[in-house]
Amino acid sequence: MLFAIYALDKENSIELRMNTREAHLAYLIDSPLVFAGPLLDDEGIMCGSLIVLEMDNISQVKNFADNDPYAVAGLFKNVEIRHFVKAFPLDETSKS
Repeated sequence: MLFAIYALDKENSIELRMNTREAHLAYLIDSPLVFAGPLLDDEGIMCGSLIVLEMDNISQVKNFADNDPYAVAGLFKNVEIRHFVKAFPLDETSKS
């Protein structure tokens, strides 16, 4: 199943984000990642994260999110995890 992690940073925490970014990216390398990227504010400054993972259940996703170096460092003010269904673009197998 696919799950989306939507995490917003605490205010004025770009320095913490940048200091922890390398560890966060290394953490993602061996994960069941579908896609991920930073959320940006109106000025184009990173202010959060969107991560989509393929895992068996939400407990695994919560564990993954809790152990993300960003979370361990206290970067996030809010984290939401939701089941996600990819609708578009259609896969080649679903075009028939």
